[in-house]
Amino acid sequence: QVRIVESGGGLVQPGGSLRLSCTASGINFKGKNMAWYRQEPGNQRELVADMDANTFVNYPDFVKGRFIISKDDARSTLYLQMNNLKPEDTAVYYCYIYGYWGQGMQVTVSS
Repeated sequence: QVRIVESGGGLVQPGGSLRLSCTASGINFKGKNMAWYRQEPGNQRELVADMDANTFVNYPDFVKGRFIISKDDARSTLYLQMNNLKPEDTAVYYCYIYGYWGQGMQVTVSS
């Protein structure tokens, strides 16, 4: 059975960093589109970082230079390193692995 498990969310001060992890089991981890999304209450879910099947990455302007998407095939784990966090980054973050979603994690940026 396919399992997607997220970890690493929490509370951080503005300017701080967090690293989110998304570990998959029951599927072939290689050669798939993967991404991170986030959603604030009352807003649409929005793309934060994208990695295509060839591992080319793309970021929207509001996170470019601050967030980094990466993966470890040996651990079947997708990561999102978030640096220089801002209060407007506060949201529920979801990983996506070719048709499957993580459960979502709350990230709160506040002093």
